Amino acid sequence: ILTSLEKLEVAPPSPGQLKHVFFHNALPFVGFGFLDNAIMIAAGTQIELSIGVVLGISTMAGKYCQIQNRLFLFSCSSSLAGYVEALASRLGLSIPDLTPKQADMWQTRLSAHLGKAIGVTIGCILGMFPLLFFGDEEEKLEEKN
Repeated sequence: ILTSLEKLEVAPPSPGQLKHVFFHNALPFVGFGFLDNAIMIAAGTQIELSIGVVLGISTMAGKYCQIQNRLFLFSCSSSLAGYVEALASRLGLSIPDLTPKQADMWQTRLSAHLGKAIGVTIGCILGMFPLLFFGDEEEKLEEKN
């Protein structure tokens, strides 16, 4: 037997609420993508260069080491995700005001997933800034050869 409350249909979230869900999910992932990519580029390249030079390994072995280093650095940057979310909440990013049924609707889940995907993409693009500093080193290596 259904109670009268269970029979009531809940209205889908408004466009404003969906926008709030989108930004609530996107902003922490911008920070995570930025940190992840910046750490992987800066530290991963340095680790690869140092191991490759010291051990005198081939290009294929260097690529294998690079993959292992990136997995290690990804796990390190993943541990920073909690700090990024805490910072976002301190900056005033409030939780969207939705009922549990609204939070479980496909529109809300789609908005949340799009926010995460777009947020991490923007963060990764912004996190490529260390590449601006690697151009000179590569030119110097080419001049020596």
